[in-house]
Amino acid sequence: MTTFIALLRGINVSGHNMIPMVGLRELCSGLGYDQVATYIQSGNVVFTGAGKAAAVESILEEAIEKQFGFNIPVIVRMAEQWPSYLKGNPFPELSEREPNHVLMGLSKARPAKGAVAALRERATAGEQIEMVGDALWIYFADSIARSKLSPAVLDRLVGSSVTARNWRTVQQLASMAKAAVPRGREPGND
Repeated sequence: MTTFIALLRGINVSGHNMIPMVGLRELCSGLGYDQVATYIQSGNVVFTGAGKAAAVESILEEAIEKQFGFNIPVIVRMAEQWPSYLKGNPFPELSEREPNHVLMGLSKARPAKGAVAALRERATAGEQIEMVGDALWIYFADSIARSKLSPAVLDRLVGSSVTARNWRTVQQLASMAKAAVPRGREPGND
């Protein structure tokens, strides 16, 4: 069994793509996943199950479309990847001071060559962009809402769907994933 972290993009925003978290948990449980937990209304799910992350993405996307009637991108990573995201945060001081202004973005496919440079060209108002592993980190010095780095721009320049979570959410998902580690699979017990 593997612990997964799934990030749903663009749900429960301004009354669009509404998915109640209880419904999402029930959907995941109905698909055979265990220890299903959600965090806030923006579509963060931690669960255990079998399979590869890419296959789990497809299963969840199809099930969400069938159950809720809309197609949204789902990005899944194995929980064992999450500690490297925490350690790789290139903005630790800013994260401590302004955790809601530092976002980690994950994409369906590896970001296109030159994506970071292209994003930096569009950065304004003190925005900073770094790539660490497969994670895209953005510090929004001013306002995320007024940024020119919109979801559509991110998708186009990165080359696939991107969803981002603020530093507090990244930390909370790490804690949830640690708590969901299947018995006998704790680090060091392999």
